[in-house]
Amino acid sequence: MDITKYYAHEGEKPLDRMPEDGGLAGIFRRVVCIGDSLSSGEFESLTTEGQKGYHDMFEYSWGQYFARFVGTEVLNFSRGGMTAIEYCQSFAESKGFWDEDKLSPCYVIALGVNDLLGRKMPLGSTADINAEDYEQNNPETFAGWYARIIQRLKKMQPKARFFLMTMLHEGGGEHDAIVDAHAALLYDFAKYFDFTYVIDFAKYGPVVDAEYRRNFYLGGHLNSAGYLLTSRMLASYMDYIIRNNPEDFAQVGFIGTPYHHCEAKW
Repeated sequence: MDITKYYAHEGEKPLDRMPEDGGLAGIFRRVVCIGDSLSSGEFESLTTEGQKGYHDMFEYSWGQYFARFVGTEVLNFSRGGMTAIEYCQSFAESKGFWDEDKLSPCYVIALGVNDLLGRKMPLGSTADINAEDYEQNNPETFAGWYARIIQRLKKMQPKARFFLMTMLHEGGGEHDAIVDAHAALLYDFAKYFDFTYVIDFAKYGPVVDAEYRRNFYLGGHLNSAGYLLTSRMLASYMDYIIRNNPEDFAQVGFIGTPYHHCEAKW
């Protein structure tokens, strides 16, 4: 056995290695995915008359592909068109997503497309966060609402690990400028909150160009191969983060329990 394959390697990038079984991402026995259509396995239909339809088919979502090949439970807290503000104001409550029996040791948050590219909401910054009371966050910015999700979940599950997913570049222009600003904000969140990490597909993932769309898109959303690829990328990135920060993940098995190991990072 070559145990060094399971250690961090100098110069390695997050998506250099794509373990078939998800690698160390499998340490989490439950993962919650908070997101929009791309977290929901949404497929875009088109009639001969040109009428489009949008269909959340969760069994094709990257979260459920992840669940099947990693061998863990994944809960989809998502819907097509979802934004951070709607998630906080009504959606999560109406679906019971704040319930204690749905708490998880691991959250993957993939929001921002509809907030920033759709609603054109101001991005904001960590200055919009009220550390003492998330209900007092700045309600006018994406940052204020996005951080509120993390804060509320941390209040309920203090030691949960959070993975914040960036968007993909599309080859330049206003879209990519927003993608970069969004990614920078998520890195600021990762510094602000403990046990929070960035899944930076903007930096290390593919560019959504014509060839990428031919292989992995169906209309304006991903096809089944695209969702499967995203799940592989996510698992690879999580495996990379865990291997490069083993002290942060040694006590994952104790999350949600009254136990801990006092000599290890908690």
